Amino acid sequence: MTPLADAAIRASFILLVGLLLETCLRRRSAALRHGVLTGAIAMAAAVVPLSLFLPAWEVTLPAAPAAVTVRREIRGTGGAQGVVASTVASPSTPSSPAAGPSSTPGAPAAIAVWIAGVLAALIVLGAGLARLTRITSRARRVRDTRWAGRATTLAHAHGLRRTVVLLQTDAPDLLATWGLFRPCVLLPSHAPQWSDDRIDVVLSHELAHIRRYDWGVQIAAEAMKAVLWFNPLMWIACTRLRRASEQACDDVVLEGGVAARDYATHLLELARNCRKPGWHWASAVPMARPSTLERRIADMLNAHLDRRPLTRRAAAVTAALLLAVTLPSAALRAVQAPPTSLSGEVYDASGGVLPGVELTLEDVTQMKFKAVTNATGRFAFANVQPGRYVLSASLMGFRALRQEFDLRTARDWERVITLQVGDLRESITVSSSRTAPPAAAAAPKGPDRLRIGGNIKAPRKLVDVRPVYPVSMREAGREGSVPLEAIIGQDGNVSSVRVVSAEVHPDFAIAAVDAVRQWKFSPTLLNGKPVEVVMSVKIDFKLDQ
Repeated sequence: MTPLADAAIRASFILLVGLLLETCLRRRSAALRHGVLTGAIAMAAAVVPLSLFLPAWEVTLPAAPAAVTVRREIRGTGGAQGVVASTVASPSTPSSPAAGPSSTPGAPAAIAVWIAGVLAALIVLGAGLARLTRITSRARRVRDTRWAGRATTLAHAHGLRRTVVLLQTDAPDLLATWGLFRPCVLLPSHAPQWSDDRIDVVLSHELAHIRRYDWGVQIAAEAMKAVLWFNPLMWIACTRLRRASEQACDDVVLEGGVAARDYATHLLELARNCRKPGWHWASAVPMARPSTLERRIADMLNAHLDRRPLTRRAAAVTAALLLAVTLPSAALRAVQAPPTSLSGEVYDASGGVLPGVELTLEDVTQMKFKAVTNATGRFAFANVQPGRYVLSASLMGFRALRQEFDLRTARDWERVITLQVGDLRESITVSSSRTAPPAAAAAPKGPDRLRIGGNIKAPRKLVDVRPVYPVSMREAGREGSVPLEAIIGQDGNVSSVRVVSAEVHPDFAIAAVDAVRQWKFSPTLLNGKPVEVVMSVKIDFKLDQ
């Protein structure tokens, strides 16, 4: 599971709990429901950061390996080959030797789509804030004594300590509140003609938003929605949050002594004047949103509804309930039980599977387990528990392999091994008399041929050039040994030669390298295809007694 999917699941669970709790409280006050939704969105945002710091609570899920049919090319002795279809039960069965660690298909594309959606949502939200800033900068501050006096009285009644700015805009359909530390109430162009009763209703509603910090809560929720734009639960939570905010402020107005019928009349008239606000962004809190008007009027005319504000006790209980859900969700780690069998396939460098490879698995207690690859190149060790292991593999004609690894997650129990062609080794002794002119070097010993492992045809030396004893070293009476490493290319030519010891006289090294560079071989064939092979050469320069 990708980190994005894990975060989305955790956040979705918290949002679902919050929505269900809000639904169960539908008979309680709008302020309480708004508090529940606010807490759920806040916990959904915090669940991923909390998961990074809380101790892990792992829950092991049973392993459920899927059966995968794999077609493998079989290459055997004498060029025999075929295609075998086998069914393998494993968490991630590679179908080729180049297959690396398993990854979730389509994860990069999903992340790219998510990032594009987040950027688009943030651009829309940012454009709304930019428009609010522009309109606010062009608006005129209301200095009418009727508005200023009523605003001061109502702000004192609401217990507001922040300065509230009343601004009149040129738009006939804009009535909204925005701002956190220096809140602004944006009034339409026809606001000066309003009656005192309408002024009281509007200011009571908007100041209630300011006292409750509704604009800041709504903007934070919209930012969270931009991150979880693909999650319908987040969209539902934001819609309900906005509606509960408006209803909670309506309850404040009604609790202030305004008759429900009069308030409904004012709200209908305001909605009629602002029926086309062109204000569909979530960057402000408009009072007369037509989409919520019917439900709000029905609620304000219902005398039996609970209109109490959110108390500290109710807020504490709500926070405790949401924390009780969030903390286990953040600490929970679903871990799939590892397979009981360590299995995998062994390939050669050309992609063919290798039957008959002997493998040894050793744990920290040095207990060893043996296995041999079958006809499809597959091996298995039964009852392998998590821990640190050393895996060794050997086959004639190939380099021995030794891997040290940890078995932790389910994908670690499926191994892919590629064996490389083994090394050629050749040892040559060059002899010379101490006084006579340089004699021809002794005939080199024949090379130790590759131990052919069924799929390898060892190279054969076609051109042999003998090293010449350096005159300077012979006259100085010095002897030496030159270890070399040469690479035989696919065409049989020696492509590179290097001296592998620093304790070699340069004259000996030059003579040895010059000779080996001129050697030619038949191509080394792996499954009928030429490959490069490494050859180790040792040339001894000795003087006759």
